[in-house]
Amino acid sequence: MKRWQKYIIAGIIALLVFAVTGCGGVSHKSPEKVTEELIQAYVGDKEKNVKDCYNQKDDTEEGLQSEITAMLKYFEAHDAKEVKIESCAAVTSSDDYTYVYIRYNLVLQDNQEYPCIGTYMVGKQDKDYYILAPSKITDDMRTQAATDYAEFMTTDTYKEYTKAYDVFIKKNPGYEDKITTKIG
Repeated sequence: MKRWQKYIIAGIIALLVFAVTGCGGVSHKSPEKVTEELIQAYVGDKEKNVKDCYNQKDDTEEGLQSEITAMLKYFEAHDAKEVKIESCAAVTSSDDYTYVYIRYNLVLQDNQEYPCIGTYMVGKQDKDYYILAPSKITDDMRTQAATDYAEFMTTDTYKEYTKAYDVFIKKNPGYEDKITTKIG
């Protein structure tokens, strides 16, 4: 085999690898997966990937951009070295959206784990799922989400989160004030 043929074969293999792995982008295969990807992107300070989760690659809405910037600053203030996803699932689903919770721990520099929980509304466009930008969430969706969240607060997942959070705060008094100061 000639040298140039080896380069062509190597190039084809590299293209196949990138095509299969998605070039390190965001997975939009399920509401839960895009939600996990969003948190990973925030912790990794990858604004491009955060925007991809919202399907806002080019022109990001002003309100959403403000939210993204604030959240990146919030995660940066924690100085987490990694994130551990505990659980992520639908709270409720409708034809228009899926309301997803995510329970995760930020692994801090001293290896302590700061417990977190969040909820996101995820919509579907074509065959892909995206976090809905605030401008896409209607008043009816907000009202339903408030009802769903109140019910979610009675689950074991939420109770385990509050217990873990309380333990962390007792071990680390003033932690929240420290984060607020870093953000402020």
